[in-house]
Amino acid sequence: MKILLAIDGSDFSKVAIHELIKMTLSSNSEIHIINVYEVPKTTGLGLHTMGGRIGNYIEEIRSNAQKLGNKIVSEAFDKIKAENKALTITTSVISGLPKSTIYEKAEDWGADLIVVGSQGHGALSRLVLGSVSQYLTTNAKCSVLIARDRNKK
Repeated sequence: MKILLAIDGSDFSKVAIHELIKMTLSSNSEIHIINVYEVPKTTGLGLHTMGGRIGNYIEEIRSNAQKLGNKIVSEAFDKIKAENKALTITTSVISGLPKSTIYEKAEDWGADLIVVGSQGHGALSRLVLGSVSQYLTTNAKCSVLIARDRNKK
């Protein structure tokens, strides 16, 4: 079984990691842990007036997001591997729109299951931001597990 675990370091992601660890998986199962971060879009307007400093600022944001993403997937890798050393686990940290990037990775990799945490957004947030889990359950060709913390309301 090929399982794509999409995490962002939130408490919701920690629940998703825990749910994955609880699953009984065969030794030939593969897990790919992905973290997707968004970098703010900029226009060329203002780059000239600020002497190009915005480009440096965006690159610093990208670098910091990449480092944080690497830490997030590394910690998840260690937790999962500690529970089942036989699993094949790979990781990636990618810049992009989370819902579409996770979807595309699952399709390209041939995932059998996508595991994500519940974001718990209200109706307004879902309308404005879009829900990653909702998008995946609607569009993914494989099964999607949305992990929820039973203790939170």
